[in-house]
Amino acid sequence: MNYRGRFAPSPTGPLHVGSLVSALASWLDARAHGGTWLVRVEDIDGPRTVPGAAQDILATLERFGMRADEPPVWQSTRIARYQEALEQLKAAGFVYPCGCTRKEIADSLLHAHARNTTLAYPGTCRNGLHGKPARAWRLRVPDGEAAVVGFEDRWQGKQTQNLATEVGDFVLRRADDQWAYQLAVVVDDADAGITHIVRGADLLDSTARQICLQRCLGVPTPRYLHVPVVTNEQGEKLSKQTGATALDCQEPLQALMAAARHLGLNLEETSGSGLAPTTLDDFYAAATAAWSKKIRLST
Repeated sequence: MNYRGRFAPSPTGPLHVGSLVSALASWLDARAHGGTWLVRVEDIDGPRTVPGAAQDILATLERFGMRADEPPVWQSTRIARYQEALEQLKAAGFVYPCGCTRKEIADSLLHAHARNTTLAYPGTCRNGLHGKPARAWRLRVPDGEAAVVGFEDRWQGKQTQNLATEVGDFVLRRADDQWAYQLAVVVDDADAGITHIVRGADLLDSTARQICLQRCLGVPTPRYLHVPVVTNEQGEKLSKQTGATALDCQEPLQALMAAARHLGLNLEETSGSGLAPTTLDDFYAAATAAWSKKIRLST
């Protein structure tokens, strides 16, 4: 099997323990399969990108011993590909322009909540802009049974989402002319030949939308595995917004051991000696073996 996996950080700040868990899981899965591990810098959201953060992330991965098998890919260099994909979807009738403002959408969702009905985008512009200027482009999700997307997650188990009732027609290009995450990630993964996606469970909810978009574009659907996210003392996902601190590059082994424990890997038991690894090489050998035992590998 020609396994190709990836780690795709957003350069909104330095790597922290939460992002290290996702990086480590994706690296271990690629190595356990004897596959290729790539890095993609998701710098498509200009307003959130921090200058110098991408270079810092790449340097941190190198310091921690996770080296990509091919040169990193930068989303900011791939704008033309996203436009090509949007034009393909336009030609097939899968997308439509939307003139709704954020306030209008928020008001419609508030009314839906009061009526105890679906909180999905109500499709206001599905059949025309009604005199409003076009602001964004949305994917027209299927109706009825075709709207139900199911997949088997290698960690979380069977997943099902009804896009029509739970999400609605979702944005591919935003009103501020920024490309939406859903379109960029699907195009990038397809172009890179990604076969397996290993990432945090905070992105589990996006997967059905991405599978729907893959089907519309006629590209393969990778295998998915979503690992538990790291949380703070308040139970919130650890992120830059919730107080996550940058990794200490002087103590990579300590941070990697903590990430492995979060993934449920017992490296002392795997090593056979009952002792924790003392070098990065020993750590990765033990962690790859432990991952292979814990996770059902794809065949």
